[in-house]
Amino acid sequence: MTDKILRQKDVQSITGLSRSTIYRHVNAGTFPTPIKLTDRLIGWRASTIFDWLAIRPEA
Repeated sequence: MTDKILRQKDVQSITGLSRSTIYRHVNAGTFPTPIKLTDRLIGWRASTIFDWLAIRPEA
């Protein structure tokens, strides 16, 4: 079974985080690093995002 690749808008919708907040967490090492799909396109594996949500402390 293949893991779906989520685009940035999908990740924002699922996590409730803004684009800048996602990149701030990526740079801090507290959010999964995106996968480079092309020179200008990135995405995240769905399983990685859902795993991150599962271990994320409740706010």
